[in-house]
Amino acid sequence: MVQVHCETPKVLISGGAGFIGSHVVDRFLREGWFVRAVDNFDDYYDSTLKSQNIAHHIGDAHFELARVDIRNYEALRARCFDRYDLIVHLAARPGVRPSIEHPAVYYETNVRGTLNVLRLARECVVPQVVFASSSSVYGRNPHLPWKEDGTDPQPISPYAATKVTCEILGEQYARRYGIRFIALRLFTIYGPRQRPDLCIHKFALRMLRGQPITLYGDGSSTRDYTYVQDAVEGIWAAKDYAQSNFEIINIGTGNPVSLNRVVLLLEEALHVRADSRWEGEQRGDLRHTRADCTKALDLLGYKSLVPFSEGILGFADWMRQSRQEYADFFVPTPWGKVILTAVDAAGSGNTG
Repeated sequence: MVQVHCETPKVLISGGAGFIGSHVVDRFLREGWFVRAVDNFDDYYDSTLKSQNIAHHIGDAHFELARVDIRNYEALRARCFDRYDLIVHLAARPGVRPSIEHPAVYYETNVRGTLNVLRLARECVVPQVVFASSSSVYGRNPHLPWKEDGTDPQPISPYAATKVTCEILGEQYARRYGIRFIALRLFTIYGPRQRPDLCIHKFALRMLRGQPITLYGDGSSTRDYTYVQDAVEGIWAAKDYAQSNFEIINIGTGNPVSLNRVVLLLEEALHVRADSRWEGEQRGDLRHTRADCTKALDLLGYKSLVPFSEGILGFADWMRQSRQEYADFFVPTPWGKVILTAVDAAGSGNTG
């Protein structure tokens, strides 16, 4: 277990204004921690969305936002040197497909940035680092479900390769400097605040606007979609792990969902028909992903609780509440579901 202090426990969360990071910030603040969130608000997507993610915490005495780029160690140290009980390292350049076109950017942010975070952890004598790795590291591994101690990682994109490298760096710091490093291989996280470039959010926006969506392959590819609150609980549990100084642990569901089913459930949740356009498979994409979560259950007591059909409804409800241009088209049902009001679905898509 992480060190216990008489004063308020303190956590540094890199990427704290992002999709997953902002939910992690919520969780730690709710539990009484002091949170310093680091984010550079880069231009990968509209930075105002990140500002909205954490707007409700601005002014909280237990919350501090550091606008810092983790690639710049001197700036990171100047702004964030402190006593921490824990670092949750989520900051990264995301995206499998863009990494194929711009691999150097991914190396600089993900690898060099992680090295800087580890260097800060060493200087600040931080006992534990929880790192967000990715299921993409398994790559071409044909043996599903994927196990942490199975075949060596076989990344097929620069993004995935950077995550493997970060795991190795974490192991080296754990061995040399005694910093406990827990790498969580996250499986396709979705839910409220999801980045607009990710398929569920991107599909939903285009469907509501009456625009076509582009699907790759034949629709039979599957992903182990993990609701963001389940991922947060995995991170929360990992903060207390103390049985060894280095571990790699899957955080997923073990219940993959096909692309065809994703579209179907989005149609039901949004009450609009998708105009699907099909193209061939894309470079860097995987046909199937599926997590073996046995280790997560054994070491962290983690088990996913939100089935995909419910998670999609939670995402749709967030769209209703957060995107004003669509608010008039949604109404929550007594069961927490989200449906359109009495507007013809075929004509509702021109509101965007």
